[in-house]
Amino acid sequence: MEISPRKSLSRALVWFRRDLRISDHPALARALHDAEAVWCVFVLDKAILAGLPRDDRRVAFIRHSLVGLDEQIAALSGGRARLIVFDADAVDQIPYLATLLDVQAVYTHHDDDPAALARDARVGELLAADGRALRTFKDHVIFERREILTGTGTPYGVFTPYKNAWLKALHAHPQVLDDCGSDVDGSALAAPPGSIWRNEMAVPDLEDFGFVAPASTPYDDPGLHGSTQGGETLLAEFLDRIDDYDATRDFPAQPGPSHLGIHLRFGTLSLRRLVALATQRIEGGSRGAQTWLSELIWRDFYHQVLFHHPHVVGHAYRADCDAIRWEHGEQAEEHFAAWCDGRTGYPLVDAGMRQLNATGYMHNRLRMITASFLTKDLGISWQRGEAYFALHLNDFELASNNGGWQWAASTGCDAQPWFRIFNPVTQSERFDPQGAFIRRWVPELRLLGGKAIHAPWKAKAIELAGAKVSLGQDYPLPIVDHDVAREKTLARFGSKGSGSPVVKSEPKPR
Repeated sequence: MEISPRKSLSRALVWFRRDLRISDHPALARALHDAEAVWCVFVLDKAILAGLPRDDRRVAFIRHSLVGLDEQIAALSGGRARLIVFDADAVDQIPYLATLLDVQAVYTHHDDDPAALARDARVGELLAADGRALRTFKDHVIFERREILTGTGTPYGVFTPYKNAWLKALHAHPQVLDDCGSDVDGSALAAPPGSIWRNEMAVPDLEDFGFVAPASTPYDDPGLHGSTQGGETLLAEFLDRIDDYDATRDFPAQPGPSHLGIHLRFGTLSLRRLVALATQRIEGGSRGAQTWLSELIWRDFYHQVLFHHPHVVGHAYRADCDAIRWEHGEQAEEHFAAWCDGRTGYPLVDAGMRQLNATGYMHNRLRMITASFLTKDLGISWQRGEAYFALHLNDFELASNNGGWQWAASTGCDAQPWFRIFNPVTQSERFDPQGAFIRRWVPELRLLGGKAIHAPWKAKAIELAGAKVSLGQDYPLPIVDHDVAREKTLARFGSKGSGSPVVKSEPKPR
């Protein structure tokens, strides 16, 4: 970031959104460099919150993180400034506040979700009409938009060459990981006018803007420890075991994942810092860090896909896949309800869905398994699963959620081939071999042992009796036969079954 010695503005406003921290914050650092007086605002945007359940865990996480951000701003300013929080429509509120404070520019970060681009365009128009500027900066990805392109200047549609180009670009431009002002001078942070201080200053309680605290469970998502402080605690714990990440990440009963997804989603931790930490470990020979970095690159990949191909919101990445005839009708609705509730009769699928419903978190391997089951075993459109995950996942991001679902459904870029279909039983035997995860989330099967817990309908009558399980009463029979469903999927995607190029090996995990 270039630094000039003279302040170019008298007043500026920093609009926080998915960047709830003050360290390594490009927009804040630039505003403090440019302006003599700087205010900070977050809008609890009614356009976004209106469709969420009243006990949404993400809203509670945001509220907790806003309290932490408010404290950070106060500390940085020596107690002078605080975070301004409004419960309003951002399109109306940001121009209003800019006028009230008479700022010359509003500083914020890029957001390439289509709805966010439309919102920002409208805010920019309203500010410009009043003689003010909207200045935006890159933050939540390492490389964005048109920064990583093929040799012919087109966006990548396959991950591996994108990853290679991404790594090459990082090697050529290591400064993209530079800290953006963690040691910034906060002397320009200003206290809001008295009217704002009295009426809008404190971070409101959940009840003040129509929400309630979510119920807790014994297995809550560790990532829900909000604010930068919560993220730092998780990061420190993860760094102690990152070297084993490649070996443990696919086993839901083990502490493999970082649980940092929600902190990346709302920016309580800096992605640049996480990538820098990963590259440092890789230089020391850590295979786990190398695998984790690949996951972070997948995130960048899906964000650039969304930017270049916004039609993926609601449509298949591959236009021909919009013609796929998904299942409809009464039976499809019953199957979808069973999938949502975790009562399909396939224990690991059900365990994953119950974990999601109870905690807002789902292990990444289970995201792939449950998505494959919905689209390939039940033949139900990926859009329905995508919407369900969007409503329930704590770490929901449009780009990654859409990309993951289209990958599983074989409708997206670099998707798993349509003829490779997860077998939910073999996946269960491979990734939850002792049935520990199933027993946690499907307790009615807790007394089943051996292979029976992965496929109860194959268990002997004496095993079921000893485990006190009555199929069809205590636990459902499978709602579909996987082998039959598989043949239907092959036909759905244009194959005739026996002549299809079936590959026996499972697809590699995303």
